[in-house]
Amino acid sequence: MEADFVIVGAGSAGCALAYRLSDAGASVLVIEHGGTDAGPFIKMPGALSYPMNMARYDWGYWSEPEPHLGNRRLACPRGKVIGGSSSINGMVYVRGHARDFDSWAGMGADGWAYADVLPYFKRMEHWHGDGPSPWRGTDGPLHVTVGQGGNPLNRAFIEAGRQAGYPVTEDYNGHQQEGFGAMEATIWQGRRWSAAEAYLRPALQRPNCELIRGLVTRVVIEEGRATGVEYKRGGATQVVRARREVILAASSINSPKLLMLSGIGPAAELARHGIPLAADRPGVGQNLQDHLEIYMQMRSKRPVSLYSWWNPLGKALAGAQWLFARKGPGASNQFEACGFIRSAAGVEYPDIQYHFMPLAVRYDGHAAVRGHGFQAHVGPMRSKSRGSVTLRSADPAAAPVIRFNYMSHHDDWRDFRTCLRLTREIFAQPAFEPYAGDEILPGAEVQDDAGLDAAIREHVESAYHPCGTARMGRRDDPEAVVDPEARVIGVDGLRVADSSIFPQITNGNTNAPSILVGEKVADHVLGRPPLPAANMTPWIHPDWRTAQR
Repeated sequence: MEADFVIVGAGSAGCALAYRLSDAGASVLVIEHGGTDAGPFIKMPGALSYPMNMARYDWGYWSEPEPHLGNRRLACPRGKVIGGSSSINGMVYVRGHARDFDSWAGMGADGWAYADVLPYFKRMEHWHGDGPSPWRGTDGPLHVTVGQGGNPLNRAFIEAGRQAGYPVTEDYNGHQQEGFGAMEATIWQGRRWSAAEAYLRPALQRPNCELIRGLVTRVVIEEGRATGVEYKRGGATQVVRARREVILAASSINSPKLLMLSGIGPAAELARHGIPLAADRPGVGQNLQDHLEIYMQMRSKRPVSLYSWWNPLGKALAGAQWLFARKGPGASNQFEACGFIRSAAGVEYPDIQYHFMPLAVRYDGHAAVRGHGFQAHVGPMRSKSRGSVTLRSADPAAAPVIRFNYMSHHDDWRDFRTCLRLTREIFAQPAFEPYAGDEILPGAEVQDDAGLDAAIREHVESAYHPCGTARMGRRDDPEAVVDPEARVIGVDGLRVADSSIFPQITNGNTNAPSILVGEKVADHVLGRPPLPAANMTPWIHPDWRTAQR
């Protein structure tokens, strides 16, 4: 078997690549280890806690014991299914702040400044907001809807942010990220709108795009050029040849793993596992970043939360409403209100994100308390801690060694304490007076730095945004893995196109910028000139140097 382009991974970026490359007339073969995304657990937005906890859909990765978190091992779910992590995520749609991409360009990712990427965000979107906006796209394949905020607790959260002195933003993905407002989601007509729905299914309708299942074990490199990939299926090992290029889009965990299995990575690491060296790239698997968050939970004095549905009968009713009408609580991811704020004066753009949920619940779907409650997921957006992904062995079936090194930088502790204290202030506003009861987590008695640090150490969880493990940069940067066109430095005919290549984590959820990577890299692969830059000026708080809000 052979094709012009072989894409490893049918995830967020891989699906976008398959769509754009096949649309240009090239033959495309996508290899995915996971199976079908059919079934209500994936399609129903309200069931989001199920697929990321199911071995059928998730690679089931865990971090190594984290030394700064009491040696806890944290879950690191990655989609092992058609659509990748876009089929198991929380469906929250956040582009990131304009300054994130300007920072990328400043770190050597030439051509990835905000003016460069905004046209690609617009190309990929079908935004369903109120009225036209020059910042948003309306004819792309990815449906993006705006949370209706029907629950009174959602409205109270946005109003409390305003009462606390923060702005209200009509579109955090447009002109102004900073502030409180309605959350956006990749949900369309009551169903999860994954990258598989948006990109891969239309691509597979073309005769020049094919999907096959198998576990890719390495990239075949001949005389310094990637010529195909080796994969296993049903106990047999086969090779698929790429006439033009191989593109790894297997996630920020599996893409660096595959690079190392193929002989591309730190020479000493590869030698330790007996893997012949093809290209010494010390940055492969390094620069691992993620968002941590804590669920600050409150009891509700009124029975208005989603807890009314949190029983067998309520869940059955919600499932029936969704199954027959695509309506009711099953048609929402329940993240319908959000906030982006700055932690201190002198911080130019938001470095704290809120996901608000009108229920006190863990991400695995288990209620934190019996009774009505609500919570804000909060955490710093730009942690200085860095981790790594390395090989456990040369066996392609072995899970890699994932060390996030969470909270290893002392500034992270200060920033997390600030998050908790600012959140308490928001929950204390008049808008929450009818609803806010006792503080469940971390508990009102926890006030001093030592107590807050202990709560953080015990209760923080990953927001499931790993990235950065095959960093993009200039070709003379010894730590860069790919150049600004996503070409692997030191090997011809090979690119990486997923969240691995982020030089720095973006401000918010990472699914939207992962799809962006697939969109933009497709033009580089095809040799097309980039879309014309959009020189629009995003809103920055005029008093950011001297005021926190």
